[in-house]
Amino acid sequence: EVQLVESGGGLVQTGGSLRLSCAASGFTFDDHIIGWFRQAPGKEREGVSCINNGNPYYKEFVKGRFTIASDNAKKTLYLQMNSLKPEDTAVYYCAATNPAGSRWFSGRCPTVREWDAWGQGTQVTVSS
Repeated sequence: EVQLVESGGGLVQTGGSLRLSCAASGFTFDDHIIGWFRQAPGKEREGVSCINNGNPYYKEFVKGRFTIASDNAKKTLYLQMNSLKPEDTAVYYCAATNPAGSRWFSGRCPTVREWDAWGQGTQVTVSS
């Protein structure tokens, strides 16, 4: 059974930093695309970042501020978030997708609908 458990969320002031962690189990970590998406109150889910075939990808609105990393030995995914803004307030979800099969993920992150599994989420609140 695939399990993804996020931690590290919290309340931070504008310009502050947080580091999210995601402990993964139940699947071959190295073979999957892993990443983060988020959902702000009243808004649709949106992708944030992912690691695909060892390469990091970021949405434009987090480039230069967020850094994604993984520790394959620990099966843990991280998201270092710096220079946080109030508009980053959201529940952040860790997600995984098996790239095998007919879907084509070369050079990109899965869309929100293409993630196969995700965790329960961790709340990030940035105060102004």
